[in-house]
Amino acid sequence: MGYKTGVPFRPCPGLAYPVSLSPATSPVAPDSLPDLAVEIRNVNKVYGGSNKRKPKQALTDFSLEVPRGSFFGLLGPNGAGKSTLINIMAGLVNKTSGTVKIWNSDIDTDTRHARCAIGVVPQELNLDPFFTPKEALEVQAGLYGVPKNERRTMEILEAVGLADKANAYARTLSGGMRRRLLVAKALVHTPPVIVLDEPTAGVDVELRQQLWAYIRSLNTRGTTVLLTTHYLEEAEELCDRVAIINHGQLVACDTTRALLARLDNKSVTLLLANPIQEPPPALMHFHPTLTTPTELHITYRPSSRAMMEILEAARTSGLAIADIRTEEVDLEDIFLQITRAQPEQAAS
Repeated sequence: MGYKTGVPFRPCPGLAYPVSLSPATSPVAPDSLPDLAVEIRNVNKVYGGSNKRKPKQALTDFSLEVPRGSFFGLLGPNGAGKSTLINIMAGLVNKTSGTVKIWNSDIDTDTRHARCAIGVVPQELNLDPFFTPKEALEVQAGLYGVPKNERRTMEILEAVGLADKANAYARTLSGGMRRRLLVAKALVHTPPVIVLDEPTAGVDVELRQQLWAYIRSLNTRGTTVLLTTHYLEEAEELCDRVAIINHGQLVACDTTRALLARLDNKSVTLLLANPIQEPPPALMHFHPTLTTPTELHITYRPSSRAMMEILEAARTSGLAIADIRTEEVDLEDIFLQITRAQPEQAAS
């Protein structure tokens, strides 16, 4: 299933894509694979109103490109349009206008290929309580037409930490286990694109790390991952590209590193060996804040100031520095800055 390495996929028997669950099976040239795993062009979605409710514009001329093999983060506040977009991709919601392609298959004109090319982990827990995890995966694989000798039920359950619960009824599983079972169901047909909508909500730290280790391994082997999460530190650590949606519009889309560079801001705290009553004059043009008698906090712009300038000014002032603590800009800072701005301001 390593799509980067030139291995084709066949999500359903009888389709144009040949079977590939092993790198040794019928490799194809990488140039025969699409450059974009997901291509969204000028999508609009308007939910119809009623006598008491006005129509709701959920997405406005939304366009997005997700490169093949990327680990892509889709971020936005509640009600921004993320779930609507995912549901359109999965075929659960009809768009008002625009085009959507999954693995180069149009969801309107090449529906079956598009559906088979994507696996979606929904935000809601939608499991049959009377099915065991093993039965749920077997049924899901059967719905996608995966032959019995090519099913990876126990492999997937092992990967998401549910092998010991394979024969337990879903209703007996904890919330975190049910969440992992949803991830497992999305993987049974070996899709080249996986959409994870808040996959680690309610999952404990150890199992979250186990889950991400498995998802990372899928991405390393070529699976494209599209992630929505409210754990912004997860997105910063995992995603190589991030898009931010707000009020149904795309307001930012770039590499994670480029987005972090947008906020030209950095903080340094000088931990002093000896207490002082006020900042020395040589540091005043840095606008320091004396938070405690032994802590001097300075915020500066790396594009116009260097850390060495601050340290040199401190040395000139005779300050004895015991330690230095720095704070880098993180994705949460960028997210808040962009989503609090007007969409047209953020886009510029």
